[in-house]
Amino acid sequence: MLTKRIIPCLDIKDGRTVKGTNFLELRDAGDPVELARLYSDQGADELVFLDITATYDHRKTLVSLVEKVAREISIPFTVGGGISTIDDVQAVLKAGADKVSINSAAVENPELIGKLAGKFGKQCIVLAIDANLVNGQWKVYTHGGRYETEKNLFDWAKEGEQRGAGEILFTAMTKDGTKDGFEIEANKKLTESLRIPVIASGGAGKINHFTEVFMEAHVDAALAASIFHYGEISIVELKNELKKQNVNVRN
Repeated sequence: MLTKRIIPCLDIKDGRTVKGTNFLELRDAGDPVELARLYSDQGADELVFLDITATYDHRKTLVSLVEKVAREISIPFTVGGGISTIDDVQAVLKAGADKVSINSAAVENPELIGKLAGKFGKQCIVLAIDANLVNGQWKVYTHGGRYETEKNLFDWAKEGEQRGAGEILFTAMTKDGTKDGFEIEANKKLTESLRIPVIASGGAGKINHFTEVFMEAHVDAALAASIFHYGEISIVELKNELKKQNVNVRN
């Protein structure tokens, strides 16, 4: 049985780690380099770095900061934010990333997924999807959750898989920063319809929330931010408890 992954996420704005609720009211959460080192030392399985205002600000990812983070960690490292070309991917991979996360650029140009997968391998390409529940439908949003699109979460995830994405990172905007649990139903529907790994994001607040999303939605990984940044739960504590609840995680 494949082990379930625990993935801290660094949302970056102006060179600092930030966290909000429902993508709004961002507050400082610390130095990204120090946090990255801490999570790597604690036994995180991977680290995600998202430059959350890069696309909206019409600029590229902060490559120099990616380099600093990469030097401090010994775990797989995914970088996203403002990535829209082969050159962008080459720059962050050269800076030390192992994978890239694409979101708004893929929505605007779906052929980008296959283009990047063909160049760098599908294992390198994570399709990040921010979706909000609107009138009973999971609608895809872009530019850090600012713009609603006509795309449906499940259709877009399936298309992303078919075009060559290696993983889906689904953030439920309705759950983001609320700490009241992951979105179980939508994640379960994703895992049942896709053959590639699904990473659940949005809503982690307690250890049992991770148990639920792994056992009930059958996701491959769970991503969290504020509970780790503010020291509410340590990765060591989380993994020890998950093992007691028969969730297969790495040491």
